[in-house]
Amino acid sequence: MRPARRRVPARLLALQAGTVLALLALGEFGARLVLPAAILPAPSTIGVHIVHRRDILLEAAAYTMSNAVQGYVAALAVGVALGMLFAHSVTLQRGLFPFFVASQAVPVIAFSAIVILWLGNGPLAKVAIAFYLSFFPITVSAVKGLQSTDPMSVALLRTFGAGAWQVLWKLRLRVMLPFLFVSLRVATTTALIGAIVGEWFGDNNGIGIVILQALQTEDTVRLWSGIVACAVMGAAFYGAVAAVERRLLWWPAPTLEG
Repeated sequence: MRPARRRVPARLLALQAGTVLALLALGEFGARLVLPAAILPAPSTIGVHIVHRRDILLEAAAYTMSNAVQGYVAALAVGVALGMLFAHSVTLQRGLFPFFVASQAVPVIAFSAIVILWLGNGPLAKVAIAFYLSFFPITVSAVKGLQSTDPMSVALLRTFGAGAWQVLWKLRLRVMLPFLFVSLRVATTTALIGAIVGEWFGDNNGIGIVILQALQTEDTVRLWSGIVACAVMGAAFYGAVAAVERRLLWWPAPTLEG
């Protein structure tokens, strides 16, 4: 029988809401009594600016989020495929994995510049950068999850005539999912960062452009509005993935240690 779906405790939601309200109150106090507005505008001032510029911010956020999600989905597909390949071939893992590790040592700024030179300033470049920052942790988690399958369980399925694909579908993927979702939650922020960084190399839209233009004009309120938009987008993206995880992982998850 399928257990009841896990829900977010009401106490946790209340704690999170209380924390947000406390931070807003602290920011309002600090902005009005301690720090000048040029350094930290009051949250109320930032909120008014967001309301007045909501159409521009929503359009920019939608553009950035679209590129981030596309890169994220591509990273998920490639990461899981590579994880399955590496988990089933130690030779390929030992031969190719070091190159993937080395690729992650390249600074995102340098990689972004190369991608822009190759693909131009369009959305495809932002998708590629979001993909670059996201696929490696997904691949590592997929490999770890697939290799954590209990050998006795695999042997039991095979005694009942299960082939390699049946073992993969009925057992290995189920064991992999808890590991995978750990990296998927982390990748929500890296994909978003990749899309924003890509916009800094040239574009006409996106939250990255809002932040860059605010920095160039020293418009502190607009700058903080862009930062708030980034935070909301990241939280929403993370929350969506966490909600999918709660819906899919209804069985007891194995430990992720070791």
